[in-house]
Amino acid sequence: MMKITFLDGSVKEYAESVRPLDIAKSISLSLAKRSVFAKVNGNDYDLSRLINVDATFELITAEKPEALAVLRHSCSHLMASAIKKLYPKAQFGVGPAIEEGFYYDINPGKDIRFNEEDLERIEIEMRRIVDADLPFERIEVSKENALRLFANDRYKRELIGELVDNVITIYRHGDFIDLCRGPHVISTKSLKHFKLLNVSGAYWRGDSRNEQLQRIYGTCFFTKEDLEHHLNMLKERAERDHRKIGRELGLFMISEFGPGFPFWLPKGMIFKQALMDYWYKVHSREGYQFIQTPIMLSKELWEISGHWSNYRDNMYISEIDERQFAIKPMNCPGGMLVYKHDIHSYKDLPLRIGELGLVHRHEASGALSGLFRVRNFTQDDAHIFMEEKHIVSEVGRLIKLFDEVYSVFDLPYSIDLSTRPEEKYIGTVEIWDLAEKTLAEACRSVDREFRINPGDGAFYGPKLDFQVRDSMNRIWQCGTIQLDMLLPERFDLFYINEKGEKKRPVMLHRALFGSLERFIGILIEHYGGAFPTWLAPIQAILIPVSNEHHRHYVEKIRDLLLKNGIRVEVDFRDEKLGYKIRDAQVQKIPYQLVFGDKETNSDQVTYRRYRSEGTVTVEIDSFIKMICAEIKTMGKS
Repeated sequence: MMKITFLDGSVKEYAESVRPLDIAKSISLSLAKRSVFAKVNGNDYDLSRLINVDATFELITAEKPEALAVLRHSCSHLMASAIKKLYPKAQFGVGPAIEEGFYYDINPGKDIRFNEEDLERIEIEMRRIVDADLPFERIEVSKENALRLFANDRYKRELIGELVDNVITIYRHGDFIDLCRGPHVISTKSLKHFKLLNVSGAYWRGDSRNEQLQRIYGTCFFTKEDLEHHLNMLKERAERDHRKIGRELGLFMISEFGPGFPFWLPKGMIFKQALMDYWYKVHSREGYQFIQTPIMLSKELWEISGHWSNYRDNMYISEIDERQFAIKPMNCPGGMLVYKHDIHSYKDLPLRIGELGLVHRHEASGALSGLFRVRNFTQDDAHIFMEEKHIVSEVGRLIKLFDEVYSVFDLPYSIDLSTRPEEKYIGTVEIWDLAEKTLAEACRSVDREFRINPGDGAFYGPKLDFQVRDSMNRIWQCGTIQLDMLLPERFDLFYINEKGEKKRPVMLHRALFGSLERFIGILIEHYGGAFPTWLAPIQAILIPVSNEHHRHYVEKIRDLLLKNGIRVEVDFRDEKLGYKIRDAQVQKIPYQLVFGDKETNSDQVTYRRYRSEGTVTVEIDSFIKMICAEIKTMGKS
């Protein structure tokens, strides 16, 4: 007899091998319909795969996030099979599920370039295969047979050649086979609600030295309603493109004379300065000291830091007085020199040094994208020097600061603990294990959950990466806390301990926004340009009904608002009142104040909030008190 143990501890015996689908049906037909795959002894199993050993058992239903990933990966196979029908010479790279859908990297054949019409043709073929209700079949083959099956696909052969196991799994639906670990949905009939989105270029295996394939992106959901909701959100994202809004609101520009080098326009400069003022405010409270390091430093410094040998291709280099210099791509080496300038005692630690430093990196022209990928940006760096005993408390303190700041912008986040890379890391495994354990302990000390991101640590140490989720449900990696085991050694940093001995400090790198430019781009799209009052470049606009009769009173109110620190603009244009009000709405200004005879004669103001239809008339002192409180508290009650 074979024993199956369920999550609740109950056990059921079976006389022979059984499929997860049959187990689900024996419990409930509705459960079977909702099930996507199963976990058997912790391993992922297709619902049609036989279980023939005693096992723990869990059904993964459509409500669980991992089920959506299986659905989408199955849809990438569906798309690949349709492409193979339409383009018989096509060869396939990889086709994983991703955060909001899937993609597949494809070489469709010589001189073939996919376009929008091709995507429509592929979708039609995909629907035909869905209607055919073809089962996904898992097949185990030897490595030799796998190489034979994929004899005409050099990308698959390359992947197979790197596999260690001699038993390899492939999946078949209809006459299409693909290399895959699985699991998959029961059949193509489960893949009704899909959409192909766009096509772009992608180097094979992400290496620019390899040939460029064509990457088709798509998405898939369990219900028509979920798919439609997602497609509507994609339209909203396009409307919120920070390049579009930045142009409309006059925040920034990119010139052909400086590709990748953003120009901040007056309103954008106000926005950026408000963000920087907030940064300085919270860091001053947290005990940081602030520095500014040179934008250009000599080759010798970058040799010590390791950037000259590891990052030189991304640096801008010049010659001064017959010596080579480089514009800084990172603030860290300058921060090391500042630390070395003085002799530090253990009593000085932890020492928190912050810098809003302008850095330059040579990015490929094809990678440039508005404020999201630029060639110069302001990095909100801080370097914290401490004793080993401080790590848990200091990292915990940082996590609380990150939590506070992200909550101000209504940006929920998750934390990834990125661990030791498999290759090219410094230090011993024992030191890495201790460092990773310490970062995990720091998260637990402040009751924060984290996910392990294996092998993605920096070569000099493990790190915590903060993934924020915006109002459009996109995830952005912004903040980071990195434990550095390299630079203190390279720069021979030390402090004097209580015994008068030289000791190497522990060092943390941390960035909260990451890049101010990129973070501003995120905020533009997150808010759709309708910024909270404290952050808005113009907080209130004053609109006279008549320039002739109401100008004097409007100027008086303007001066009063300016005196109280409110960023204000007056619309004295010779335009109709309705046009001015609509234009203020287009500019997404938080408060629009209209002045007619009633306001002028009563010493009052009538205001309308952005996105509000109604107006409110109050005493001018009441309005000033209200808006100042909103700015001070950043809109939080």
